[in-house]
Amino acid sequence: MRRALKIAPAILSLVGFGICPLFADAYALDLLSKTFVLAIFALSLELLVGQTGLVSLGHGAFMALGAYASAAMLRTSDPRSFLLAFAQLVYYVFHDTKIADGSDGTYLGAAPRISLGGAPLFDVTRSLPFYVVSLTVLIAVWVFLALLARSRFGSALAGIRINEQRMRAAGFQTTSYKVAAFVLAGMIAGLAGFLKASKDGYVNPALASWHQSGAVLVMIVFGGVGRLAGAVTGAFAFVFLEELYKSEALFGGAAKRWQLMFGLTIIAGVLLLPKGLVGLPDRLRRLARERAKVHA
Repeated sequence: MRRALKIAPAILSLVGFGICPLFADAYALDLLSKTFVLAIFALSLELLVGQTGLVSLGHGAFMALGAYASAAMLRTSDPRSFLLAFAQLVYYVFHDTKIADGSDGTYLGAAPRISLGGAPLFDVTRSLPFYVVSLTVLIAVWVFLALLARSRFGSALAGIRINEQRMRAAGFQTTSYKVAAFVLAGMIAGLAGFLKASKDGYVNPALASWHQSGAVLVMIVFGGVGRLAGAVTGAFAFVFLEELYKSEALFGGAAKRWQLMFGLTIIAGVLLLPKGLVGLPDRLRRLARERAKVHA
């Protein structure tokens, strides 16, 4: 019964996302697709921070590499090679050189399409097909990381997070495990970059800036570090709050300073919910039990 209650929110969410295209307009589908991509990106960092205990402030570089690699592969004219690096170095390579058209960014010369036997199945430049593709990839990444966490490799990562010295004493080559975690996280972040570039048809160096890395770290902290649901919930909350505070219909002229309201909300959330948004139900149940004891 307890296990059923734990998976019920995930099942209800999948059902909701499945029927959403029947009612949502193109704008809503695009916004949800954007959130799916950010959730994939957040899951990639959750593998490092939540499961391995490694905080990365340059994770946006992997997303940018995936996006620029997509642009390079899909450019139909004047193909160019470019150097790969990490963190802010990636940003400056793309921003300050003409390797990928500098600060102006670069466009994809063609759109990736999923075809079978030469017959196109999906055109990801359209709202509904991209929605389906991004949701499918998000589910696949979630399942992969959930299975990974239950494997011997995932147990080793958890051990490294808890006590790396003890893992070394037990004979584990912790450096190899951490490198493998970084590679997997980078690959998933690159996949998110590929999806973002495919949808937008455009890539700019801002993807590799520290702001992007900081934003995804905020997502997993706000959602709840250490749980896959926390990374996805944080991504959804991040996009929702951004869209909410930007609304001039609700906040008038204050919407121009949405970053201030957004930041205060994040700070309040972290202070009031140490375990993130996914810890809210447990906190409410604990408060209800304490109140019941007081009245008893």
